[in-house]
Amino acid sequence: MPTSDIIYLRELKIETMIGVFAWEQRIKQPVVLDIEWAFDIRKAARSEKVGDSIDYVDVAGKVRAFVAGKTFVLLETLVEDVADLLLREYKVSWVRVRGCKVAAVPNVKEVGIVIERSASVS
Repeated sequence: MPTSDIIYLRELKIETMIGVFAWEQRIKQPVVLDIEWAFDIRKAARSEKVGDSIDYVDVAGKVRAFVAGKTFVLLETLVEDVADLLLREYKVSWVRVRGCKVAAVPNVKEVGIVIERSASVS
């Protein structure tokens, strides 16, 4: 039976090089990510062992290192790559990534993208 359990990170702030303009490729800018993934937590709930779950501290560290270590032109690429990272590294069946740039457009608090991806069935 499929699980409806979701583990999440909210407002993971990361400085990275991102943007379509030349000046954006020379400075680090903040991006904020919300990440959710499906995972059956019942075994971890019974054992109380983090090894029976997906450690959100580990996920946050890997995502932070991945995003901070790359240069992106589009936010679309960044969120797609983060979703792919979770699907590959943690073998989750489903992930939702919300990414936003703060103050990227005058008089707009933030701009962003939300995607959902599922693991390919081979």
